[in-house]
Amino acid sequence: MQFIDLLSQKDRIRTALLHRIESILDSGHFIMGQEVTELESRLATYVGSRYCVSCSSGTDALLMPLLAKGIGPGDCVITTPFTFVATAEVINLVGATPVFVDVCPDTFNINPELIGRAVEEAVEQGMKPKAIIPVDLFGQPADYTRIEAVADAYKLWILEDAAQSFGGSFKGRKAGSFGLAGATSFFPAKPLGCYGDGGAIFTDDEEFDSVLRSIRVHGSGVDKYSNDRIGINGRLDSIQAAVLLEKLTIFDEELQVRQNIADFYSNRLQYKVVVPLIQEHYTSAWAQYSVLAASCEEREHLMQALQKDGIPSMIYYKIPLHLQKAYSSLGYKAGDFPVSEDLSTRIFALPMHPYLKEEEIERICAVLLV
Repeated sequence: MQFIDLLSQKDRIRTALLHRIESILDSGHFIMGQEVTELESRLATYVGSRYCVSCSSGTDALLMPLLAKGIGPGDCVITTPFTFVATAEVINLVGATPVFVDVCPDTFNINPELIGRAVEEAVEQGMKPKAIIPVDLFGQPADYTRIEAVADAYKLWILEDAAQSFGGSFKGRKAGSFGLAGATSFFPAKPLGCYGDGGAIFTDDEEFDSVLRSIRVHGSGVDKYSNDRIGINGRLDSIQAAVLLEKLTIFDEELQVRQNIADFYSNRLQYKVVVPLIQEHYTSAWAQYSVLAASCEEREHLMQALQKDGIPSMIYYKIPLHLQKAYSSLGYKAGDFPVSEDLSTRIFALPMHPYLKEEEIERICAVLLV
């Protein structure tokens, strides 16, 4: 059994995709070809933003807005320790300091009630808080109503980490449309993924869009040999854009199937494990279906039972960022973020993709319910 099945999906789009790839091979426009322009237009329309800037990875999609806003040494950015390292890594890469805030125990997203205190403590330590990077973990957007209120109160801008939530929504607004900018990833395992690395940034700010496009090509000005600022090589390959264009044609259908699978899991497993909570006014893209065991020992028992039956499972995330060796210099210690630490000992994810067969889902649940 596959944790994520990309081959069944490939069979659905194979003919149309091969036609697009052949056109790219014939044109010779392998990087930033017309497929990239078409993709950016389609993605902006889907999210409901004025602009979409594609780029070479989800990490670069987070990095480029920080570069565009001039975040650097002496600055700090608020985020969560219960996420993939890329969220905080980009803060360090521009020379700023990540300041962590614990998550909510039910949604696993950043707790807005704790942000203000973290900002004030950062100021007391001599740092300059500039931005918040909320993470839409596992597919469900964070609480942007409350996050925007605290951001306004402390004059911070918001960079939405929508790497896992593309296709999800909050109060009718699509993930990627919140804050000054939203960043997403097209890593192959994501709900909308390419066949390599890729990412995109969404914004309604015309000037910001222009700066991002410059940064994407080494800080280019009127052409790539005129450099107005320090940038990166963040361009998207045309073939990856072609993959995403074809996957977009079946994306909403796949999201509905993911929701059906999540509903099946939750109905069957709700008395065995803590199943995901999707709050009112939210929809999830179901990048992962993660549950909580009663204890670390119970998680080990359940995961071993799945493995014995040939069923894969994963842990996202077994070590919160504040306890990672790479962040030891920040001075955090065990107990600083109790919710994140507790989740990391009990959480595990089950297979989730639109091509799971009903008998496979039944088998997964049967093993867990023994």
